[in-house]
Amino acid sequence: MQHIYGGPMGRLIEEFSRLPGIGGKSAQRLAFHIIHLPAEKAEGLADAILQAKRNVRYCSVCCNLTDQDACQICSSSKRDASTIMVVEDPRDLAAYERTGEFHGVYHVLHGAISPMHGVGPNDLTIAQLLKRLQAEEAKEIIVATNPNVEGEATALYIGKILKPMGLKVTRIAHGVPVGGDLEFVDQVTLSRALEGRREL
Repeated sequence: MQHIYGGPMGRLIEEFSRLPGIGGKSAQRLAFHIIHLPAEKAEGLADAILQAKRNVRYCSVCCNLTDQDACQICSSSKRDASTIMVVEDPRDLAAYERTGEFHGVYHVLHGAISPMHGVGPNDLTIAQLLKRLQAEEAKEIIVATNPNVEGEATALYIGKILKPMGLKVTRIAHGVPVGGDLEFVDQVTLSRALEGRREL
């Protein structure tokens, strides 16, 4: 794309195409959108990117992304600090927050154990979680890692190191999606749905 436009336009397209999930056509579309924005809007976008890059860091308590320490969730008196939900990624935390159903606090691992990709327990924030549990009085740890091989391995590892501490360690249930037809659901998901059943 760059050779067609060259100069600043080509560079803008190239930079957009480096973003995850953005191909050449999407990068070109975004670049054209930016070029057609009023100058103050384009400057506002550029400033927002720079401010986020300069000011966003990890919360010293839960390792979520924040611009203050501790983050809004950890510093809120309305949250139940005795229940900690362990998630892989800040986006997982955001997904649970959108439900409005969870009133505890979080711990963000920033990944999952994956020997195939060279990611071990020491590459995650598990050490920070253990340190946190020594300082805080948690009653339940909810492991909400993804229902894939890496997420399951991570959940098993966390359970193995936390259970000797006398903590209640639970795993989120995985099952049939709302609106899904049972005939199209895979066997593992159906098995999990059966295991995670509850009384009506």
